[in-house]
Amino acid sequence: MTGPLIPTESLTYGTELNAVYAIARIVAETFDTDAGLDAIFRLARTIFIFDTVALYLENEESHEIEPSYARALGRGRSRGADLDWGEPAAEEAFRSGQTVLRQEDAGPIVKGRERRRDFLGLPLLVSGRCVGSLAFGRFGGPSFPSEHIQLAEFVAWHVGQLLENRRLSRRIASLEAQRELTRMQDDFISTISHELRTPLGFIKGYVTTLLREDTEWDKTSRDDFLKIIDDEADRLSELIDNLLDSSRLESGTLSMTFEPARLGPVVRAMVQRVEGATPEIEVITEMPDDLPILEIDSTRIAQVLDNFLTNASKYAPGAKVYIKIDADDERVRVEVQDEGPGITQEHLSHLFARFYRVPINAATRGTGLGLYISRKIIDAHGGEIGVESIVGEGTSFFFTLPVNTINIEEQEGEYV
Repeated sequence: MTGPLIPTESLTYGTELNAVYAIARIVAETFDTDAGLDAIFRLARTIFIFDTVALYLENEESHEIEPSYARALGRGRSRGADLDWGEPAAEEAFRSGQTVLRQEDAGPIVKGRERRRDFLGLPLLVSGRCVGSLAFGRFGGPSFPSEHIQLAEFVAWHVGQLLENRRLSRRIASLEAQRELTRMQDDFISTISHELRTPLGFIKGYVTTLLREDTEWDKTSRDDFLKIIDDEADRLSELIDNLLDSSRLESGTLSMTFEPARLGPVVRAMVQRVEGATPEIEVITEMPDDLPILEIDSTRIAQVLDNFLTNASKYAPGAKVYIKIDADDERVRVEVQDEGPGITQEHLSHLFARFYRVPINAATRGTGLGLYISRKIIDAHGGEIGVESIVGEGTSFFFTLPVNTINIEEQEGEYV
């Protein structure tokens, strides 16, 4: 589609013609809409005179125009620009789909000069549909001559194309995001099927073995079988809990109970649990004795630590894992660092997304929900969560929790 023709006789070779070509180039090359608008209107100011410009876009629900962008240039930075941005002209242009020129009396004649405001309203037409309007304003001086109106129409057409480029870019990004989500959901369904079948397979297999009438098992063997069944039942329960938590987080119904607590007991209990369940992992804790009291849901924070430590044991088996905690007056920072293979940069930004799994080892079990749930929990606490990694050296997951200014010195003994 081509824009409105500009009478070349109205342009002088040099600055004006260069500005016209530059405006067209901006639309073709610019992805930042606000920066593109700034550049277009600065160039437009070199080919016709205006003091203010305002962009109005249609609200898709109310079908009314609303201000989206406004700039005062040149003389328009004076009092007149603060009073009126030409909305009536913009409204009329939007409704009629035609260029509108309005003249308004701005007050009595001063020193023989008429005080007048001129507004040029122009519809923004994209694929035959009006999506908004522009209003150029002049305060005093001559009105907009016909050749300037044609130049303004040229500018308005290109602004419409810039906005259409933004719409298409957002649409493409949305479609790509939906496609990626669909892919991740498909992967998740495949993964969750495997994750459910694995513990069920162990449970079914060992129960069937114990029920065999043609074989008698000694106590040690029976205890071993029952221990495996118990562990796999726990894994199944944890998997179901993660699925339920994920669903509740999405619907905003996951409940949390915030109470005064110190992190020390939470960390020590979690380290003891992890080392008991995974003897091959060695957890080294660096934690000051005087950690501040926090308002937290201790169970949920323990869940975050469990997710961090579980990831470390999965992707860095047999390596040392460090828990480092430090605090200042504003926040407590908890870091879980491993000595594993590390994670490449392309995966880091996706780690806390729902269903995302790092494709390091196909045999590694997991649903891609743990870190997503952790992020939501820390968000609910008003903290921050993140990850840093160097390939070949290891990965550090961390989160922060805000220190609340609560005074419960008389209850200090309860939180040590």
